[in-house]
Amino acid sequence: MTALPTAAGHEDRVIAWVEVWAARRKDLALRRDKAGNLIIERAGRPRPPAKGAVPPVYVTAHLDHPAFVVTRALNTRTVELEFRGGVHDAYFPGAAIDIFDHRKHHDRPHRATIERLDARAKPFKRVRAALKVPSGAIRRGDIGRWAFPGRLSESCVDERGLFHAPACDDLAAVAAALSMLDVLRPRRGMEHVGVLLTRAEEVGFIGAIAACKHRSVPKNSRLICLENSRSFAESPIGGGPIVRVGDRMSVFDPRLTNRISQIMSEHEKTRRGFRWQRKLMAGGRCEATTFSSYGYESTCLCLPLGNYHNMQDIDGVAAGRRPARVGPECIAVADYHGLIEMLIIAIARLDDDNLPDLKAQMEELHEKYGFVVRA
Repeated sequence: MTALPTAAGHEDRVIAWVEVWAARRKDLALRRDKAGNLIIERAGRPRPPAKGAVPPVYVTAHLDHPAFVVTRALNTRTVELEFRGGVHDAYFPGAAIDIFDHRKHHDRPHRATIERLDARAKPFKRVRAALKVPSGAIRRGDIGRWAFPGRLSESCVDERGLFHAPACDDLAAVAAALSMLDVLRPRRGMEHVGVLLTRAEEVGFIGAIAACKHRSVPKNSRLICLENSRSFAESPIGGGPIVRVGDRMSVFDPRLTNRISQIMSEHEKTRRGFRWQRKLMAGGRCEATTFSSYGYESTCLCLPLGNYHNMQDIDGVAAGRRPARVGPECIAVADYHGLIEMLIIAIARLDDDNLPDLKAQMEELHEKYGFVVRA
């Protein structure tokens, strides 16, 4: 999945993959909302849920990645494209890109080189690229993405256990959400669990906003948003999946965030070797902010990510110490499997009455030490 070309508003190849995946599982039902977001639920599940039922849980991820969209082919050698997503201007001039044309069964890309960047174009940056081999097959709406040498243009694992791919953000999270659903769907008591896959996140959470406005999932739903977030020294790749408490715009729902953190703290006591982190991750924005702002109970779990948005050494480039070069994104395979485990354990215990209650713990402390403030 992480090798599939995708762009905001042009997620067709990933959507087709997910549709095939869902169709092979007869106990699941897939539907699209008015914005084209995908909702996957247990077949026959009542909508809206019966009164008194356990509130639904939806694991969300987005289907797009920063990429180019062809606006016009000027001739058989020159193509104009707009860039939908956030990448610094320094990475564009002279960069190689691969353009995938509209033919469904033809994913051999057309290699091109960026010759001109208009960073002030609206609504998106615009580039002009020269094709290495002339072609008349490229048309408006085709997808372009950064080109990498050799096998790095696909998905691969290195000797350190790092997974490299054109688009971990957020297709690795889509894969994790589907893997979680594959495990939980046959279990009794998990009928309330579904997946929501959104479109056009990279240009301002457009799919998530539409899902909120159209009430694509019930308002009492609990949303666990999955992301791939830029790794920092305090949130290392390989340190385990992350319970993300907020982003650079907001903090997420404290009740749901704390509940999952509590479950993970209990889980690591009995699961030897399980690693996880709890971090703010303020280097970017997350759909959990969108859902929270529309009144949904939402939080985020994420994977620490290298080469965020395909930008190598962002800080070194910004400081002028390194030339700007693009590269495949990377995550740790162990973190990826840890995220799936985190989802399965957290969702299975989300409504567990046997978990220690935070307020009860506060009351216990007051009972034990309250005498120090009594007259």
